[in-house]
Amino acid sequence: METVKGYHGEFNMGSPGGWEYQRIAQLLGKMAWNLILESVEVGVDIDLDHPQINAVPGFARMILRAHENCHGRNPVYAVLLAESETLDVVLENKNFVDYLNTLEGVKASLAGPEHLSLKNGKIYCKGEEATVVFMDFNLDTLLKIGKEENIKPIKEAIKQGILVNPKGMEPLGAKGLFEVITERYKDLLSEATLEHTPWTRRFYSRSTTDPQGEAIEDLVEWTASHFKDIVLKPVSGYSGHGIFVGRNKTENKEECIQTALDAGDYIIQEFIPLALWSEKSTWPLVEEQDLSLREWQTDFRCFITDEGLQGFLARFGGVPTNVGSGGGVQPLAVLRDDIAPRAAVHKINQALLKLGYQAFVQIQEEVNRQAIEMGFTYLLGPIMILLRPRILTIDHLQEMRHYAHNLWQDAIKLEELWRKGQLDDVVEIEEGEKELALSQPWRGSPALMVSDGLFSFGADLINEE
Repeated sequence: METVKGYHGEFNMGSPGGWEYQRIAQLLGKMAWNLILESVEVGVDIDLDHPQINAVPGFARMILRAHENCHGRNPVYAVLLAESETLDVVLENKNFVDYLNTLEGVKASLAGPEHLSLKNGKIYCKGEEATVVFMDFNLDTLLKIGKEENIKPIKEAIKQGILVNPKGMEPLGAKGLFEVITERYKDLLSEATLEHTPWTRRFYSRSTTDPQGEAIEDLVEWTASHFKDIVLKPVSGYSGHGIFVGRNKTENKEECIQTALDAGDYIIQEFIPLALWSEKSTWPLVEEQDLSLREWQTDFRCFITDEGLQGFLARFGGVPTNVGSGGGVQPLAVLRDDIAPRAAVHKINQALLKLGYQAFVQIQEEVNRQAIEMGFTYLLGPIMILLRPRILTIDHLQEMRHYAHNLWQDAIKLEELWRKGQLDDVVEIEEGEKELALSQPWRGSPALMVSDGLFSFGADLINEE
């Protein structure tokens, strides 16, 4: 079996998203691939329709299992609960509700908190009893909303267990958790989880050990002298906000360290070599009217439920790769040929170069036009799509299934430790959030979680440094 190298950078156990974006990227990627094949011989056989790629059906099955656990075979009324101001603008929520409504015996609605009400102990949405709810925001946002709106129906949904992203999971999204995974509780957890967990510490003046296990007297002083080898992240940040990458030449070391100390809620992680999670893809040079091979960072989100691994989101860009930071989404393809992924990527890139600038840009423009029609946009423009799909093998998929299964089981163990108060030093949440999380234990029940990984699938640039 081929080895997937690399690390998970963070978990999202609260309100994970992105499931729909890969589905759209696959449609656009397949269209682009067919246009490429009309113009040039590639000589690589790939599968862009492999069912393991698209997380949407598995997410829907999880919703239905959660309903059945509470309501048996009674009619399904699923509510995707989102912040009111996002109801008309978040594509994946609208599309997922549309998908649920195509399933036999299922009714689904996209709603804001103001659409929920409580009557005789039951939760209603737009006048009809809701049987299962997915909440597309975290507990901190819920409590902020509660300062201006009535959130009693949502709190009741949490306590009754019909909210399908159990709040007992949410504390496990704290990035500081990585510190105890590889130290305090490593004997309780799987080898797969340990292998992919980077060295991480809560960031403040303290004694600890470095990535090699050597003693550190003061972590702040050590950080200043090893700044190029680390990344500073907010404990509960998202979309790349507040991240300081020591190797980034534009960062002021002293300012970054002081900002993190002043915030008081940062972690420090080892810097994962860029070459390990980067690949080359053909890209147009507009001014030169030419094509070149450009290096892109490639992160990899895994969607996991109680049923196992459900799908992926493959992003590319700089550091970080978030769309909000200028990144995009890359189609995924499973290699059918008996050749190494690196060789397949090389052949595809060479074929794209043979297309020539004009033909390449024509295909790219058609993809962008279709993306806009599908609503696959960010800030009014199409989300970037690579024409060259990211290549995986059947062995990679099998290894990722093994990784996802173990991560799910390990998360259950970590939740129990948190409930016993044994993770309070690395999982710091507000008292109101903690109370709601404790009111809805997870314990492995149907739910959706994600792991964001910086992985290599055999076409990395580690040997080209």
